[in-house]
Formats: sequence, C-alpha cells, structure tokens
Amino acid sequence: MKDFSKIVLKTTSTIRDALLTIDLGAMQIAVVLDDNNHLISTLTDGDIRRGLLKGFDLQTPVIKIMRSNPTTCSVNSTYEEIIQTARAKKIVHIPIIDDNNVLIGIEKTDELLRPKKRTNKVVLMVGGLGTRLRPLTDTTPKPLLKVGKKPILQTIIENFAKYGFTEIILSVNYKAEMIEAYFKDGSEFGVAIEYVHESQRMGTAGALSLMREKLTEPFFVMNGDLLTNVNFEHMLNYHISNTSDATMGVREYEYQVPYGVVRSQGHIIESIEEKPLQKFFVSAGIYLLDTNALEHIPSNDFYDMPTLFETLIANKKQATSFPIHDYWLDIGQIDEFNRANNEYEEVFK
Repeated sequence: MKDFSKIVLKTTSTIRDALLTIDLGAMQIAVVLDDNNHLISTLTDGDIRRGLLKGFDLQTPVIKIMRSNPTTCSVNSTYEEIIQTARAKKIVHIPIIDDNNVLIGIEKTDELLRPKKRTNKVVLMVGGLGTRLRPLTDTTPKPLLKVGKKPILQTIIENFAKYGFTEIILSVNYKAEMIEAYFKDGSEFGVAIEYVHESQRMGTAGALSLMREKLTEPFFVMNGDLLTNVNFEHMLNYHISNTSDATMGVREYEYQVPYGVVRSQGHIIESIEEKPLQKFFVSAGIYLLDTNALEHIPSNDFYDMPTLFETLIANKKQATSFPIHDYWLDIGQIDEFNRANNEYEEVFK
C-alpha cells in the first residue's frame, strides 16, 4: 500500500497546488484531508482538466473541483474486493480508510496483482490439545483437522502468503511430529516454516520468549484454530500508521439480556428496558506486536496475551484495536467445526 504523505492537499489548496502535488507525488492522484487525516476527497489530472474547461483558473481552491463522494475501500477489504471495486469504477488508485474515515494508505490495483514478499514474521500458536473437539483430536491435532478438504492450518498459512507474509514460525506441542511431517519446511506451500517446541504450556504470549532472537520487526501472532479472510497487509499498515506497540484484532460481540433490565436510583425505579442488546468488542485472537513488547514477557513461564496487553497499557505503551468485519470463525467446538465446513467453499472460493 502506497504512502500518501507526498500527495496531501487541504481544502484551501489551489488548483496550482494540486498540479504541483500530483506531479511531484508521481502517483497521478492527490488526496484532500482535514487536519486529522480524515479523507475528504481525491483529485486527479482529469478532475483538474475538467475544472479548467469549466473556466476555473489556477488560483481556484480545489474544493470547487474535487469529488464529493470519492471511491474508497475499507481497511478490512480483501485484495479481491479492492480490485473488483477499481474495475467497476474504472480507476487505478483506491484510498484505504479505517472505520473513522481516516486515510491509511493508497492501493494501486495493478500492484495488487504482482507477487510481493514481506519479511515480517508470522507466529502461529498450534500447540493446543483441542480438548473441546474430542474425539476428533484424539488422533489428529486440531490444526490438521480438515475444513474444505484441507487442514485448518494450511488455509491460515495460504491466506498469509497471499498477502506476502511467507516467514512462518509454528509454536508446537501436542502431536508436533504430525504437523512437522505435513508442512515440513513449508516450501510446498510457498512459505518458509520454522518450528519452536513448547516443552510446557506457556500461553499465547509466553511462547514468544522462546523465539525472541527470531523477531526483529513487527510480527503477527495468531491462534492456529481461526478461519478468517482479514487483509493482513492492511492490519500491518494500520499498526504502523498508529505507531502502535501492540495491535489487537477485535470483533463486535452482541448479547441480548433475556429479561427486562431495571435501572434505579436507590429504591426508585427510573426506567425499565426490555431485553436490551449489549455490544462489546472481544479479542479475535489475531495480534501485531512490535519487538519492544517482547521485553515485557517473562522467560519460560505461562503468560497469556491479555496479560501482555494489560502490562503494556500499565507501562504507557501504545495499544490499539483493529476492528475486524471480515469473515472470522473460532473453531473451538464441534458446532463451529461443522459450520466452518458448511461455509468454507463460499468464503474461500
């Protein structure tokens, strides 16, 4: 995703400013932002040309010629969705925005079709016993259970590889030899796989203490029983643009109270809300960490990811949430496993 810092205009910028910005930015596009990087509009040579033909001069503010409803994609959009939008609108550049309309970057659609490699590591936690999926996991580790005719872990690895993240570390324990026999060095799947063995259960964050020297730049940590089509490149850009020390992928969770909720002041009832719907953000089991987060993880001890985030927050580190609106399913129980098999072909076709 392209950096947009050189192509920024304000609403007070002139057409002359826009021409100079587009020329120096070498992207054939400029973006109009407010002081908080909220996207207002985009501007191209074509917009300027049409403005000049209407009689505007070079001192005219760009607000007179800019598009009122620019085409954008969400930070959660997949490559396929971005390309489809670009083709439908017959444009080359797509601004990528977060849920608050803050510009994260610019995608150039022809570059999405080119293979790219990222050096950021992906740590997948695949050592769990999978007790809630017994008897399926009595003979097969959960990451090797097949969903859509391939192991869950294979789909996860292929999804990361699609976005250029091919440096994979598998933290293994239960039936590790079966996982290693299937994936080997990863070359068959277009990735490079290293294995780290947990001799004892160490938690989502604790296992990272066994691989500190391997993690030299922002890295992903993800549970090995999740199916999702989240755009991992956008999540990395979101992490970087927010100067985060730790980013947690979060999902909105709804819970309807099955009773009328009574709100009172002392013994006086003020209102009654019938079966209210409560909404929360919950951890989605996908994380991005800067290497400085490793300093807060004890060695050879159980340490889970929520505890790490609490520690980072207590130490005034920047912890951010990345809302995930894409497909996401935690395959923790038989019902979720069956649902994943029913939905797989439609989601990952």
